[in-house]
Amino acid sequence: MKIQDFVVLDLETTGLSVKEDQILEIGAVKVQGGEVTASYETFVNPGRKVPERITELTGIRDEMLMDAPGISRVIGKCLELCGDLPLLGHKILPLLGHNILFDYSFIKQAAINARLDFEKEAWDTLKIARKALPDLESRSLEALCGYYQIPREHAHRAMDDVLETLALFRKLEDSICV
Repeated sequence: MKIQDFVVLDLETTGLSVKEDQILEIGAVKVQGGEVTASYETFVNPGRKVPERITELTGIRDEMLMDAPGISRVIGKCLELCGDLPLLGHKILPLLGHNILFDYSFIKQAAINARLDFEKEAWDTLKIARKALPDLESRSLEALCGYYQIPREHAHRAMDDVLETLALFRKLEDSICV
């Protein structure tokens, strides 16, 4: 049985530490009834320069973020898409991502900073891939997309990674239950 309702989330950040680094880009799609019904994508101004290694990895440059809103202005929209505002009649949906704990921790911290609640069930395509493909040497998003022949045009850009993670999940879903 295919899972029908969830939100796929991916972030790009200035680094790996939720305490020291900031969100640069958010990408998310809402899947309901097995179909993408909504999406959200935005740059986020981190309030500091983008580290050179992050620009090399993502292609995100300081000039791209100059007019972007800060996280406090966009976190509500992100949580709304995630269905985390039940007072507005939203169904609370589980999150899906590749190494989702990373993205979850940054969104959770941003929600806490904005005095908003954020508690989600989360599914991780990395963990699913470890079970489904134990002999595969690498289970990075890039390696898994290559294995399943999922096109990967703009690696480390939030919305591209979201769509690739969704396609990967649909491939993995046939081989293991979440």
